[in-house]
Amino acid sequence: MYTTNIIEGFHRQLRKVTKSKTIFPSDEALEKMLYLVSMNVLKKWTVRYKNWDIVLNQLIIMYSGRLEKYLS
Repeated sequence: MYTTNIIEGFHRQLRKVTKSKTIFPSDEALEKMLYLVSMNVLKKWTVRYKNWDIVLNQLIIMYSGRLEKYLS
C-alpha cells in the first residue's frame, strides 16, 4: 500500500495555507489554523482505494485483535 503520495498531498495542503499567511500572532493561532485545515482535508478524503477490502482483510489477519475496535 502506497502512503507516500497521501502524506505528500496532506503536506501540500498545509503548505498552501501557511505560505499565504506568513506571520501568525501566536503559536496557538498557527496550531488552530493547521487543525482547521486538516479537518477540511479529511472531509475530502472519501475515495476508496483499489483492492482496499483485500488489504483490510489481510491487516485484520496479521494484527488480530488490534483493528476490530476501529471497524464499525
